[in-house]
Amino acid sequence: MKRVLVTGSNGQLGQCLHKIAPLYKGFKFIFKNSADLDITDRLSIKKNFDSNDFDYCINCAAYTYVEQAEKTPDIAYKVNAEGVKNLAHVCKDYSTTLIHISTDYVFDGEKDGPYTVKDVPNPINEYGKSKLQGEKYIQDIMENYCIIRTSWLYSEFGKNFYTTILKKARAGENLSVTDIQIGCPTNANNLAKYIVGKLARNNNFGIEHFTDGYSCTWFDFAKKILIDQGLQMTVKLRRDKNYRTFVKRPVNSVLN
Repeated sequence: MKRVLVTGSNGQLGQCLHKIAPLYKGFKFIFKNSADLDITDRLSIKKNFDSNDFDYCINCAAYTYVEQAEKTPDIAYKVNAEGVKNLAHVCKDYSTTLIHISTDYVFDGEKDGPYTVKDVPNPINEYGKSKLQGEKYIQDIMENYCIIRTSWLYSEFGKNFYTTILKKARAGENLSVTDIQIGCPTNANNLAKYIVGKLARNNNFGIEHFTDGYSCTWFDFAKKILIDQGLQMTVKLRRDKNYRTFVKRPVNSVLN
């Protein structure tokens, strides 16, 4: 039976992995939140590896607060770059394959068309820069790894665009949503199934992009959520040309 460590298990992807784990009988999943395993502390990582024989590590631990990362980038780099470097070193020492989750924000959004794995990253904000640095550390340190870039992740867990739209709609609030960005919404449950499927196929190396395969604006995504939940007739949804943020974000972050 293959042993799989999941870091950052309290996040939405970690919770989705926890939900489907019982369906995969060939794997034993060990879930660790930041209190159990702090990736910014290499000794904490090593302590967990010393007492286990992990075949795989799925790293869901990340600092994802884009606005705050711009104000205090040191926090983002500590987790998304230095923490990932720590994890890569320990995984290499213990011959553990690392599956690392990255982001569409490693790109600048200026391309006319979807980004492929062959496109050169050029992040335009501190969050994206910290995530790219984490990718580079993995590539410099390890041979057995898979970096999976995804985008606009959502699920029934935690606070994300999907749960925020539903909460406001059910409370009777009118919605104003931007349409100046285009990307690919990705259900974290689908990403979780894809990751575990990769483990089962033992095909885990290099850089990949994973999304649900369709692109839209935030406005379009909000409209779809309301229709899917039967709320389109009870909530007023307004198209907004502004995006209220001081952080530069890629206008096009569609991943191929």
